[in-house]
Amino acid sequence: MLSFIYYIREFLRPKWITTFFTARTPPLTTPPYFRDFPELTDKECTHCLACMMICPAPEAIIVTQHEGVWRPEITKGHCIRCGLCIEACPEDVLASGRILAYKKEEELTLQGTFHIEINQSTCMGCGNCSVACPVNREIDPALRSSGTSTSDEVIMRIDTGQNKVLHEEKCTGCKTCEDNCSNKAIRVARVVEALQGGEE
Repeated sequence: MLSFIYYIREFLRPKWITTFFTARTPPLTTPPYFRDFPELTDKECTHCLACMMICPAPEAIIVTQHEGVWRPEITKGHCIRCGLCIEACPEDVLASGRILAYKKEEELTLQGTFHIEINQSTCMGCGNCSVACPVNREIDPALRSSGTSTSDEVIMRIDTGQNKVLHEEKCTGCKTCEDNCSNKAIRVARVVEALQGGEE
């Protein structure tokens, strides 16, 4: 009983009551390094797809066309707020926090290329990937009807029963070859290089 009275006396002290009812937490402020979901700026998207190529989260960003105007759309359920799409965009179409300011201060650019890896132990040499590749078909139109290519300008082709990569630098990263390989023997990997201060 005495302990209960002691607590009541403590809680009824004027200083405690004043502190309790006037307590205030400091206002919430967003730190400058915080990376929120990307938002559109007033810059025009040129449909270069650099944002989609750099994004590590599947289906987090997609560039669509509305009434003749291209614009990136963010799916917040997939986006991990890494900010790579903002750093990669050459037109500054997207923004989040201080990323754009930092990008300009450091003269930062990201250069993406693609590496095509073929597992020769599982590749059957069927040529589905070579025929399905849209870049291959554009370079060698006869590929559509013949199913084989003799051109040395295509990205890949079947040579002596094996698929060989000739011009990896022409790959756009669409992964059509991956989707059309029944044995999953081909993989397209994105390689990103950061360039600072305009140096290559």
